[in-house]
Amino acid sequence: MLLGTVLVLLVLGSAAPASAHAALRSSDPEAGSVVKTAPRHITLAFTESVGLLDDSFRVYSPDNHRVELGEPQHADGASDTARAALPPGLADGTYTVAWRVVSADSHPVSGAFTFSVGAPSPTPPAAPADHAEHPVTKSLYDTGRYLAYIAAALLIGTAAFAALCRPPDTAPLRLPLLTGWWTLLIATSALLVLRAPYENGTSPSTALDLQAFTATLTGRPGLALLTRLALLLLTAAVLFPFARRGGPRARLATGAGVSVALALTWAAAEHASAGIQVPAAMTSSVLHLLATACWLGGLTALLLTLYRAETPPPPDTVARFSRLAFLAVTVLVVTGLYQSWRGLGSWSALTGSSYGRTLTAKLAAAVFLLAAAGLSRRWTTLLVTRASVPAPADARVPEPVGAPGGTGAEGPPRDAPATPPPPTADHYRRALRRSVLAEVMVAVVVLLITTVLTGTLPARAEAEAAEAPRPQVAGLPGAEAFTIPYDVGTPEGRGTVQIQMDPGRVGENGLQAVVFGPRDALTFVPELRVSFTLAARDIGPIDAQVTDRGGYWATNDLTLPLEGTWTMKLTIRVSDVDQVTETRQVEITR
Repeated sequence: MLLGTVLVLLVLGSAAPASAHAALRSSDPEAGSVVKTAPRHITLAFTESVGLLDDSFRVYSPDNHRVELGEPQHADGASDTARAALPPGLADGTYTVAWRVVSADSHPVSGAFTFSVGAPSPTPPAAPADHAEHPVTKSLYDTGRYLAYIAAALLIGTAAFAALCRPPDTAPLRLPLLTGWWTLLIATSALLVLRAPYENGTSPSTALDLQAFTATLTGRPGLALLTRLALLLLTAAVLFPFARRGGPRARLATGAGVSVALALTWAAAEHASAGIQVPAAMTSSVLHLLATACWLGGLTALLLTLYRAETPPPPDTVARFSRLAFLAVTVLVVTGLYQSWRGLGSWSALTGSSYGRTLTAKLAAAVFLLAAAGLSRRWTTLLVTRASVPAPADARVPEPVGAPGGTGAEGPPRDAPATPPPPTADHYRRALRRSVLAEVMVAVVVLLITTVLTGTLPARAEAEAAEAPRPQVAGLPGAEAFTIPYDVGTPEGRGTVQIQMDPGRVGENGLQAVVFGPRDALTFVPELRVSFTLAARDIGPIDAQVTDRGGYWATNDLTLPLEGTWTMKLTIRVSDVDQVTETRQVEITR
């Protein structure tokens, strides 16, 4: 089962799309704007606090040369802003800005936009390639995150089962304890080594860069991973040996302290550390992770005890775990409701956002898990009840008719069916094994969905970014400007096209179109077509014949001969197979 889990993790790690958590709220200069004088700084404001990289900003001049910048820093000490100083004396023309930062919950986010000084360039430079994630680095890093979650649940849950449920035979628990500890140690070490390539979007080979590795240790995610690694080593070298000498209370106190500290290393570097109500969110996150570990990791420990213990676990051990699981589920429900409210922000986001749909999938899997848990609880009750009722000492089994010492009058009729024996404790124990195994299998799915959820932009942050002022396309005063949304039905196939017509009157017009993706980042599409039809005069369609100018689409030869209400037809092709057509009514005057 462990091998199957690892294979699933590898597949999901390589296939899952990137989802950053800090969304760009605004920029100064604004995306697509024209400023009269050269700005002194590039400033970006985000929906949550961000960490800066040495290469957080790249600015390219109108002639496509990289502009020397000052060191990136937070503007005015605000952790949700990023700023870099521009050199004096920038020439007129269009500049391209590419940026990359690390959101407070450890995920890198990047994008690009343009602005112009004085006037737009006749042929703006092509925007550089985005700091996209390196596919191998991302796959390895996501797999490490998934394994770390499972290992933490196994380690903490097994320790909690041993300390709180007190099984007489603890030999079967050594394997999950050691597996959880070693897996968490290796996964954490790998995450720490891969942190710099993951943040910078480079290949795993760049992990050998000592300077980049050292820089990651000063950020919140790097410090959290380093702390987790130190806790694991300290636990093996000092705390667990001390607890074994100190007795049950020392083991319980040591395990509780280490578990809380480990859970804090996740809460301090993920969703709970950013957004609203951070102290309450971090407390909720710690309790949620511990409850998950006690329930799901404890299930694995119970399953191994049921199958591998030399003597079957007594009903008291099973009953204690049943009470522990009930408490854990109660904590999960309370903290889960709070975290869902904090991440969603509205009921409509439950179906209208990627975060909401992933959360819905997790809730559906949790319902199946609760159903399996209810069945296990029923078998536990029957097992405890059966074991607590001893068989009567003088019980006699009726002898069949005609048997030695029996009489026909005393026995049942010859054709009467034999009374089936009542279920034994072993019968209920076997049923409990099957239901616990089902719980463990569903629990693996729940953990996988949970790790995907931590890699998805919260709907509240997505809505907050959407409410920010939209960038405008640069152009001359009085020009007609339109913002047209599009959606081809794929996760990355929605956004807007901002179109400007200059002057937007009868005769010759210039037309510029800039395509923005789902997070208002400049997006490059393989094809864009614009045509105009005047149905009232049976004219058209007139193809605008826009061409790719390196970052935007434009033409200077669009002639509209008559005034009236024209239908502008816009076709956006985002891939070889995905395209969509949108229309907009355009009023053309003399």
